[in-house]
This record gives sequence, structure tokens and C-alpha cells, in this order.
Amino acid sequence: MARATFGFATPLSASIRHLTHPHFTPPHSKHSHFSTLRATATAAMPDSSSKLHPSLEVVGGAAEAFLPAFKPPHLPYVPYPFVASNRHTETIFAAFFRSLPDVRFRRECLRASDDGAVALDWVSGDDRDFPSNSPVLILLPGLTGGSGDTYVRHMLLRARSKGWRVVVFNSRGCGNSPVTTAQFYSASFLGDISEVVEHVGNRYPRANLYAVGWSLGANILVRYVGQESFSCPLAGAVSLCNPFNLIIADEDFHKGFNNVYDKALANSLCKIFRRHALLFEDIGGEFNIPLAANAKSVREFDEGLTRVSFGFKSVDDYYSNSSSSDSIKNVTIPLLCIQAENDPIAPSRGIPREDIQKNPNCMLIVTPKGGHLGWVAGAEAPLGAPWTDPIVMDFLLHLEQARLSSAASSANLKDFNGIDNTQSLHQLEVQIHTP
Repeated sequence: MARATFGFATPLSASIRHLTHPHFTPPHSKHSHFSTLRATATAAMPDSSSKLHPSLEVVGGAAEAFLPAFKPPHLPYVPYPFVASNRHTETIFAAFFRSLPDVRFRRECLRASDDGAVALDWVSGDDRDFPSNSPVLILLPGLTGGSGDTYVRHMLLRARSKGWRVVVFNSRGCGNSPVTTAQFYSASFLGDISEVVEHVGNRYPRANLYAVGWSLGANILVRYVGQESFSCPLAGAVSLCNPFNLIIADEDFHKGFNNVYDKALANSLCKIFRRHALLFEDIGGEFNIPLAANAKSVREFDEGLTRVSFGFKSVDDYYSNSSSSDSIKNVTIPLLCIQAENDPIAPSRGIPREDIQKNPNCMLIVTPKGGHLGWVAGAEAPLGAPWTDPIVMDFLLHLEQARLSSAASSANLKDFNGIDNTQSLHQLEVQIHTP
């Protein structure tokens, strides 16, 4: 049976707001990585494109600049009958009944600087089928998720069909990734994603790098992009069903039917832990290994293991300092965030709308329904790819085309002037930092 992990967090329904897009205001101090592309797109945009579709809430400082990316046939959000009648029905249906495409992977185990390990799953044959300068897409699944999840594989195949090289980043212990030290991963830890992006960039130095994250993977991705800020080597990123505010997420996670998701995720975490329990023998300190091994909730697992591993005083301290909502204001690359208003695991009230509105590099799309990792709508519903996939791909293709066009224009200008005028292209280049 096809499967998908749920991710991390919880729900809240609120009325959908249909907003027209604000006019773009450039940043007051430094130029963003996307400043040149944004100005070009805004100037070329027809006045009739003031909003996507009344079924969607669209806000963000970059909303006007990103609008040309989206193709009208994809934009109405029409939930699939019956399946989308309830947010829990849609979430569970997508997790258990969405088709699982057949993909052959070539696994690369990457040793981290602290002797931990992650697994990178590349699609077999990509090195033969694609040139070295093909854009590279890094996929970050949700909590306990990996390359075997349905939503990951559908996005992978769509990107690959457009000529993109794709790699799935399986965090420590996820997707049967090896665990070699007494430390898993967490919402707070950005060391692994930093090393993965650097490794992929060094392998394909002529390619532009992009990333898509779901749920906890989205939270980690947005925190990474915010941390790197003007030094971020990614050319663009997409966040899907991001819990954003983990304190709010945790508040709702223990209410009503959400306990089902909480217990399911805790069970998945415990299974991963038990496979590597010997690493934690006689570890001492504040660790509560019996609690982690038999956790009935994600919070219990985080209390017994996660918050201690990463040096937090309490679980609430861990959640408070690991929320990506605080990172939006530092994002300087193109970032698209897509959320479902009725997401039972990533609450709508946790979305940092104000910061997204103020940031000239960010755009938010909120669908009226979709559940968590569901979005059972669009041309391939109910068993095929989620509604979000063509939207995400339109956005990524738009960014890549804009970068290629800008690079070509700069090259022509250099030839015309007879000098090397590449300084103006500096902010459009992918920055690769060697260790």
C-alpha cells in the first residue's frame, strides 16, 4: 500500500481571506538575490494578473513578481468530492491511497562532520541522462519521511520530466538512512542540510540549486534559508505544509482526532530509535531513554531524547527556538510557501503572514482545503500527484528561466562592451562555499 508520513504539528480552521496582492516594494538596504529578476518580472506583468484565483489566499512581498510563473489552468482549487469533505479524511486518504510511483535510486551515504551520516537518494541514470549544468532539486521529506513517500516521488518525477536532476535528502535514521552516532536529527539542527547543500553544489558547480521541503522538512529548509540569508547557495526554495510555529503546533497536536497523528508519529520515531538503541547504552546525563523508546507522543520522545541531544532546557524551549516563523524576515532568495487552511497538523494561525507580507522575496498561497500532505485536487486526483506539484514546478521553472535569461543578457553585454562585466550578475550566481 502506498504510504506517506504525516510530518509534524497540528490544526486550526479559520475563514479563508481573499486578498489582492500588495504592490512590490524593494528592500531599503541591501539588494536581495532576486532583486534583478523581481524587477524584470514586475515590469513585464500585465495589470490583469492582480490575483491568482478567488479560491486561494495569496499574500507576500514578492506576490506581484511571482505571478507570471503560474499557468492559469492550474490555479483554481477544486477539492475532489467526498475525499476532501473532511480534513482528516483527506489527510489519511492521501497517506494510504495515493499512488506510489516506481523509481530506482542510487544511494549515497554522506558522512557529516560530527561523524553522523545521512543518505542521499539520486535517481538512477541521471548522470547519464542529464548534463552537468542541469538544475538540481533537493527534496526534504517530513518527520520520519524519506524517498519512499508518495508525495516525494510524485514531485521527483515531475521535476525529472522537465530535465531536472533530483536528490532526496533522507535525514538520520529516515528512509533506512544509517545512524552512526548517538544523535538523530531535529527541527533545530541545520548542520546536515548545510553539509548536504554544500556537497551537492560541489558535485555540480555549474548547476543552479533549488530545494523543496514538506512539513518538518519545510521547517528545516526555511530555517536554513533564513540562517544563510545573503550567503544562501540555493537559487530558490518551496515550503509546503510547514508547521512554522512549533509552540502553536504542539498546543493543537494533543486535541481531539489529532491524537491519532501524534501517536502514529511517535510510533514511527520509536521504531527508528529501537533499531539504533545500542548507540544510547549508558549515555547518562538528562536523557530518559525508556521514555524515548516507549513514547506515546512526539512530545514525550522530544522530552526523553531530542531536546537533551541538542542542548535545550525543556521541550518548550526546543520548540520555541526551532520554529521557522522567526526565519522569514531573514530570507533573501525566492521562497514560495503553500499551506492548507484546514491542515490538521500545521495550524493556519501559526503562518507568519505579516513577515511574509513584508519580505520582498516571499509569497504565500493558502488553499481552502488540502489537509496535511493531501491536496487531493487537480487533474490527477484522487490517486495521482497532489494539486501543489504543478504549482511548485511552474514556480521553479520560472526562476530557472529568469536566471538563464539574465546570465545570457550579461554575457551579451560583456561581448558588446569587450570587457568582463560580470559584477552585476553576482547576486544571480549560485554561491558555492568550499570547506
